Amino acid sequence: MDNPTGLAPATDAHLPEGLRTPFATTPSTKPTKQRLRPSAAILRPSCASLGLDLSDDSLAGTPRRVAKMYVQEWFKGLDPRNRPEVRMFHNRYNYHQLLVERDITLFSCCEHHFVPIIGKAHVAYLPSASVVGLSKLNRVVQYYARRPQVQERLTRQIAEELKQSLGTDDVAVLIEADHLCVMSRGVNDTSSSTLTSEYGGQFATDHALRQEFLRQIGK
Repeated sequence: MDNPTGLAPATDAHLPEGLRTPFATTPSTKPTKQRLRPSAAILRPSCASLGLDLSDDSLAGTPRRVAKMYVQEWFKGLDPRNRPEVRMFHNRYNYHQLLVERDITLFSCCEHHFVPIIGKAHVAYLPSASVVGLSKLNRVVQYYARRPQVQERLTRQIAEELKQSLGTDDVAVLIEADHLCVMSRGVNDTSSSTLTSEYGGQFATDHALRQEFLRQIGK
């Protein structure tokens, strides 16, 4: 990925249009404290409209705590400064077989109801002249997960980011997750889970390679 300044872009402009998170404006890069104030100010009347007594010592700090959770934790993937820099290293080991990072803990948030999506991501690629530090695969997953999401877009965002960063289409991503919008409301189904996948390059055309990836992640 060509990024000589080392700075993250203002939005997801480097992704294909259909994969971009629907930003209404350029994501704010103001200091955290400045971003917390308006978020907390919005949450305060929302809590009051539910009949909660915000003068109670247990609830008085809730609007700010929730705002802090959104800005610094749940939705930190909306801040372009958190986009991981994926550094590549020369493949001096001449390793050209399947490389799999499985069971990456995934915590995201449903953009329809703002409730958690919890699961695992499995990613794989075929190294060529370069390899990537393994922790960077996890960081890419977390960057796109930590924002309001739908699982289908999240899966493809991770795959596209890895394709661009690794310089190869030979990338596979599979996500299995539980959605609390399904489990705790509506149908209240606590037994189902959602699987999504994206296969690029040889993973899309080589059935044996895809099956080996699925075997290694226990599918």
